[in-house]
Amino acid sequence: MKPIPKVVDLSEIEPNTRRGGDLRAMLTPATVGSTSGFMGVAIVQPGDRIAEHYHPYSEEFVYVVCGEMEVDLDGEPHPLRPEQGLMIPMNMRHRFRNVGSAEARMVFHLGPLAPRPSLGHVDTEETEAAVTVGQVRS
Repeated sequence: MKPIPKVVDLSEIEPNTRRGGDLRAMLTPATVGSTSGFMGVAIVQPGDRIAEHYHPYSEEFVYVVCGEMEVDLDGEPHPLRPEQGLMIPMNMRHRFRNVGSAEARMVFHLGPLAPRPSLGHVDTEETEAAVTVGQVRS
């Protein structure tokens, strides 16, 4: 499929809460035919987190729009504040936490794409949401 310019509204994307937070992959091969990466928004409530994971094929670029976040990079905590960006290298374990008292929003971009979507993201821990989903399916 040849990529074409397309506007995608956040409200059109189903929330993905499997890893914690509310992750919405907005501009992807499936939604807009992208071929070099994908972009989305993470919405994280106070006290919530996005479970630790890494990307074996992609760098991840993050921009904090609002809220007070903390990111663990290979186990080391680092503050992330509004209007700050971060590049996470391939294979680096990372976990995001909202350490503030208000909702946090981050824009993320990953590139290049993994050979298959199932290879793009490796979880290194489970969240309560993932455990609950697993118990419901059992």
